[in-house]
Amino acid sequence: MQNFAYLLMDEETREAIAIDSGWELAPIMKQAEDEKMKVRYAVATHHHYDHVKTLEDLADKLGAQLAAYVGSSVNPTVSLRDKEVLKIGKSEVTVLHTPGHTPDSICLYDGRNLFTGDTLFIGYWGRTDLPGGSSATLYSSLHDRIMRLPPDTVIYPGHDYGEMRSRSLAEEARANPALRAKSVKDFVALYQD
Repeated sequence: MQNFAYLLMDEETREAIAIDSGWELAPIMKQAEDEKMKVRYAVATHHHYDHVKTLEDLADKLGAQLAAYVGSSVNPTVSLRDKEVLKIGKSEVTVLHTPGHTPDSICLYDGRNLFTGDTLFIGYWGRTDLPGGSSATLYSSLHDRIMRLPPDTVIYPGHDYGEMRSRSLAEEARANPALRAKSVKDFVALYQD
């Protein structure tokens, strides 16, 4: 399913956060070991199976706390809330609740980079036709939350669905039809085109 999993590390202390886990633990474990990371949290961007199938096992193996948005079916040891700040060493990562794809969808923002899970992809956006999805809610998450971040914010999505693996919010705002939509009606019409 072309999932991305990420390790975000504080360079000075080597403390880190694992973001989603996808299907395979070995590459994540190897990278954490090679970089001598102390992974404090294994965070679910949302509860869908393709993002969390191995997340509990990853948290156990890394000695990390399993974290997800409050009320998530992931059953986390740490329940996250909107605007909560996770500290890794001297770095901070802010939780942005971005429902629409799922009610428990979150993005993680470190002040420069935004890890979007299935809320926003490069050139695309999260599906809303699955249980718990809502086009109006996703439109609000995209326009009222993500588009208010600095234009030089780099977007890192939960899947590799395009020619690029990441790009700036400014570039994404120009290229992504979901971010160019001027209303919920325009956004919903994208599904019918």
